[in-house]
Amino acid sequence: MTSGTTPPPAPSGAPGGRGPLRRLRARGRDEAHRTASPLELFFDLCFVVAVAQAGVQLVHSVAEGHAGEGIVDYAMVFFALWWAWMNFTWFASAYDNDDVLYRVVTLVQIAGVLVLAAGVSRAFEEHEFLVVWLGYLVMRLALVAQWLRAARSSEGPERTTALRYAGGVLLCQVGWLGLLFLPEGARPWWFLVMALLEMCVPPIAERGYTTAWHPRHIAERYGLFTIIVLGETIAAATIAVKSGIDENDALGGLLPIAAGGLLVVFAAWWLYFVVPVHGHLRSNRQAFLWGYGHYLVFASAAVTLPTALYLLMLWALHSRHFKAGFTQQLVLPTTALLAICCSFLGDWAVFAAGVVCALSVAAGKTLAVRGARVRGSAAPAG
Repeated sequence: MTSGTTPPPAPSGAPGGRGPLRRLRARGRDEAHRTASPLELFFDLCFVVAVAQAGVQLVHSVAEGHAGEGIVDYAMVFFALWWAWMNFTWFASAYDNDDVLYRVVTLVQIAGVLVLAAGVSRAFEEHEFLVVWLGYLVMRLALVAQWLRAARSSEGPERTTALRYAGGVLLCQVGWLGLLFLPEGARPWWFLVMALLEMCVPPIAERGYTTAWHPRHIAERYGLFTIIVLGETIAAATIAVKSGIDENDALGGLLPIAAGGLLVVFAAWWLYFVVPVHGHLRSNRQAFLWGYGHYLVFASAAVTLPTALYLLMLWALHSRHFKAGFTQQLVLPTTALLAICCSFLGDWAVFAAGVVCALSVAAGKTLAVRGARVRGSAAPAG
């Protein structure tokens, strides 16, 4: 991302009066107590339906011996979900005025994700992306409408940025038609091209002007979505254990797997929220690189398999900015390597990975406390 001109401070609080329709003007970055709205929470809840569908279909593909095709399809579907969610999140952080029209357009986006969710199984089983494309189109057109509202309520560089966003999103929707008409073998490559073009829209749009997103609000929104995908992991694991007990009465063999999976999820939650990251989000370059990198964080958390990838991405995007010294920096990369090694332990692989993740939490906490004591003892007397 590029670092553009930061907008002048806007008044704290949502702009506009209390009428049903208000000007869609930028909110201020200095707002105190800025938190996720009930509409945003509802938005996330509906998105998790589609995330769950994608995760289930990936598991089925792996179980049926089509792991390669399943991973490609999952990457494509999850990108559509993640990108639509992320674009809405950053827009809402800068422009949410909570009037009637804003709410209605957001509900249209929710309808779009539910349409997309209805097409996930066909995308995996028949490689037919029409319904997925249609749901994505609904979400994107709704976002275009929001950007056009923002352009109408602004002027100068801010208006130019809003129009660039609207135009870029519209052009990309034309490009996504390739998934419907290109030969099946060419679709993954076309997906890569279009995904890169989509991700180029924000840096081009914000050249010269930075939208007024709120660092603490953005950090909270990403944290909430992380909780959602981790919750999906717990739900899927619970169902799998229940099915194993009901069908095979194999409680003894399932207990280590269940315990290990639970430890992995608990450690994943702990490690993500151990430090407040909003202080690191000071510019577009920092914030959007962090935001883009969460594609791998969310995707890996949602399917439970790539624990090592989750740990490495968490370290690269998040934790390394708050670690002091080589030993602390080494904890998460070492844990990721040990998690990979655990895959060779057969029936005890999941349990061992869970123990490794739990120990990494303990080690990180111990090193942080010890470092704080050393810095405290080295400080001069007041």
